[in-house]
Amino acid sequence: MTENYTALYEEHKKLGASFTDFGGWQMPLKYGSELAEHKAVRNSAGIFDLSHMGEVWVTGPDAATFLDYALAGKISAMAVGKAKYSLICNEEGGIIDDLIVYRRGDEKFLVVPNAGNANVVAEALAQRAANFDVVVEDVSAETSLIAVQGPKAEEILLRLVPAAQHELVTGLKYYAAVEVSFLVGGAERSLLLARTGYTGEDGFEIFVENDDATALWQSIVAIADEGELTPCGLASRDSLRLEAGMPLYGNELSLQGDPFAAGLGPVVALSKEGDFVGKTALAAKKESGAGATTGRKLVGLKGLGRRAGRGHYPVLKDGNVVGEVTSGQPSPTLGYPVAMAYVEVACAEPGTALDIDLRGKAEPFEVVALPFYKRSK
Repeated sequence: MTENYTALYEEHKKLGASFTDFGGWQMPLKYGSELAEHKAVRNSAGIFDLSHMGEVWVTGPDAATFLDYALAGKISAMAVGKAKYSLICNEEGGIIDDLIVYRRGDEKFLVVPNAGNANVVAEALAQRAANFDVVVEDVSAETSLIAVQGPKAEEILLRLVPAAQHELVTGLKYYAAVEVSFLVGGAERSLLLARTGYTGEDGFEIFVENDDATALWQSIVAIADEGELTPCGLASRDSLRLEAGMPLYGNELSLQGDPFAAGLGPVVALSKEGDFVGKTALAAKKESGAGATTGRKLVGLKGLGRRAGRGHYPVLKDGNVVGEVTSGQPSPTLGYPVAMAYVEVACAEPGTALDIDLRGKAEPFEVVALPFYKRSK
């Protein structure tokens, strides 16, 4: 596999990052203590390089109608300036990827797929566009993405925004985006600022051209007070999203998966007008009932002991295998192990006592509603 490097790779090296391969990209796993990075996001703020994510512009007179056909959600119902979580599925109803769509104009949308699926999604969109008056442009290779997440994220970023535009930031709602001027390396740059996030905290993502990425990163770090902002890697991002009950493609979601079993039924707009890719198969899955096609549903598991379950560990009921862990680790915020797992529908009710097989030893867990962690405001 070809190794890809983000525009911020040298910056991460200077900060002493440990690197890992993720979707073909060399990404910072952590800079020091992943526990400290996790807690920084919960208590103050963390800065992440997400430049491995994809960016695909869809423009033209048929853009909204096309995305209604290409994706599972009703994209045409979005207001300009808003964002929407959606799925791109195949004809069999399998999940190619989960993604976020930003509506930037009546005929202009930005689709952001996951890193490992960016090329696949861009190609699928291009193929599905054949009968529509749209242009599909994959700008992933030219675009960087920097996230600032945590309770102090807004306060920090406002220091780089002209006072006249502060209300654009403070007034930005969750799952929305706006063009904002940032002071980057002494010059003003108009950049797309989104308020979505993948940590369970308030926070922002900034889309920037590769050439300005290092200057933007350095400007954000420099404007923060001592100890206020911590560079964070993929390890803390994973523990943060797990606490927030957010699915990860390749763990909770896959081509073999069922959106309804994954708890993503509301994302699938079966009632929207016209056909869309996977509609017939998805309608059949919904008719069968959540979990019916696989026999299992995605649940949260709270550890009653100290040991954590990990991906692919068996889930047991009275000694019999009834499921499999998709993600699991100790929760730094809550102080006990947490996991997400697909379990048999009969075992999916909150309060159900289950075990995870930790290499031959049954460790007690309890089914709980997701998310595990929810911020206070």
